[in-house]
Amino acid sequence: MLKTIYIKENMPSVDEARKRLANEINMAKKAGVKAMKVVHGYGSTGKGGALRDALRKSLLRRKKEGVISGYVYGEKWSIFEPDARAVLEICPQLSSDPDLNRGNEGVTIVLLQG
Repeated sequence: MLKTIYIKENMPSVDEARKRLANEINMAKKAGVKAMKVVHGYGSTGKGGALRDALRKSLLRRKKEGVISGYVYGEKWSIFEPDARAVLEICPQLSSDPDLNRGNEGVTIVLLQG
């Protein structure tokens, strides 16, 4: 099972986005979802936004805590990247994801269970 969440929708603050991400991860895990695609946006400055950076830090923490198994940043979401291939083995339906091989820095793929 796969779930896509649009964190950037309604332009939340960093704190709101972090809370929403944590809540979405908890709900998805309870529902048996294997992977999530988090659409956080890249930021309007073209240098990467505060939301993207904050959520990536949150995901690193969640991985260290064992809440998630891993993640792949959109710019590394490619069949040529070992981490992406590992996620695709676990969740093959992601092979049809339109952002695969596109280098989209506005998304992150999150693996909930390995």
